[in-house]
Amino acid sequence: MPPQHSPRRARIAFADSAAKQLETITSEAELHALDRALVVVSVDPDVGEALPGDTAGPQLRQYTDDIERVRLLYWVTALRTVVVVAYIEV
Repeated sequence: MPPQHSPRRARIAFADSAAKQLETITSEAELHALDRALVVVSVDPDVGEALPGDTAGPQLRQYTDDIERVRLLYWVTALRTVVVVAYIEV
């Protein structure tokens, strides 16, 4: 029996606005919180809830981690790349 592989993680990319937010992070705790949220979304891009909006473009989603108090706004491409639009501490 061939070995079972875990599902492939989604690739994470950052929109310009999210990249600018990353440049301002200096706290180790903030980096840890963001990293934790990115791991969750990369393992299951559909984990976040769909936000209402126009169906002509990509479906914007949000993932909220209440433990780390982080919210990610993102969309998923056809090739399952997660594009993070914004990182928000709640």
